[in-house]
Amino acid sequence: MTAFKEASANRKVLAVDESASGRLDAWLASVLDGEISRSRAKALIEGGSVSINGKVVTEPKKKIQPADEVVINLPEPEDPEPQGEDIPLDVLYEDDDLIVIAKPAGLVVHPGAGNWTGTLVNALIHHCGESLSGIGGVKRPGIVHRLDKETSGVMAAAKNDNAHRHLSAQFADHGRTGPLERAYLALVWGRPRNLKGTIDAPLGRAADRTRRAVKRESSEDAREAITHYEVVERFLEMPDATAQACLVECRLETGRTHQIRVHMAHLGHPLIGDPEYGGSFKTKANRLPDEARAAVNGFHRQALHAYLLQFEHPSTGEVMHFEAPIPEDMEFVIDKLRQAGA
Repeated sequence: MTAFKEASANRKVLAVDESASGRLDAWLASVLDGEISRSRAKALIEGGSVSINGKVVTEPKKKIQPADEVVINLPEPEDPEPQGEDIPLDVLYEDDDLIVIAKPAGLVVHPGAGNWTGTLVNALIHHCGESLSGIGGVKRPGIVHRLDKETSGVMAAAKNDNAHRHLSAQFADHGRTGPLERAYLALVWGRPRNLKGTIDAPLGRAADRTRRAVKRESSEDAREAITHYEVVERFLEMPDATAQACLVECRLETGRTHQIRVHMAHLGHPLIGDPEYGGSFKTKANRLPDEARAAVNGFHRQALHAYLLQFEHPSTGEVMHFEAPIPEDMEFVIDKLRQAGA
């Protein structure tokens, strides 16, 4: 029988008995039956809240051994519901069913680890009040699609459950049978060999769980991912038809996490400023003229903007079309690249 050497509301010290074995997350869930689930145990381990014999362990599948001393530090409970915060919103359209905004880069969409406040959800709760749909879950009321923290652009949110169901179905369909359209502008290194094409490459989790990677179709976690792209502008083009950088329009046929970022990197043309998928291309800035180089080096996020969103209104059936201009920081880099090639 496992012995509690110490137990309080926020800290538990456990001694593994001689007959115990298996994964750490499963063992914790079993020992603390009724207090935490296996998924909660896994999250605590990955968050650095569990140690074995004085050493922090972040792998849920870590095997326990007889006589191990396991310490689990439970964080202070978070408010189960996000609270409204007076965060400015750039509202493009609003009615009783939905709201459409231009999300700035740097704004997280919904609360999560490390970002429990200051999110778009907090702003929407403050702005919309009790009308905001809760069908998306406590942490994601009204959210029917998302953009990465550092990606700017058009987003829609539902204000009632009927609108949430209708909009969610359209995003799940990805425009295959309806009017939904999502288009992005990406500033990438180099110039794709084909100025227009389709990237059909399944995506799954990388070794780093926060990243995604192209996977073989046979991989257990491989998910279909299709991106259509077209080069719309070339910068510092060379006589051999190559270019130092390009502005590319991307349209999604699927909506996987980091899809455009991973697909363009897979093509050999990662997004300028992307720290996760384009880090090895950072030195390419050294080849640029002075002002363009300074602009690129001063740009510290992926150069990706969701400029267009189109969908069917959940009540009227009207096709709604919205566009948001490229934000100033990204436009500044584009202008310097244009000037360098003039």
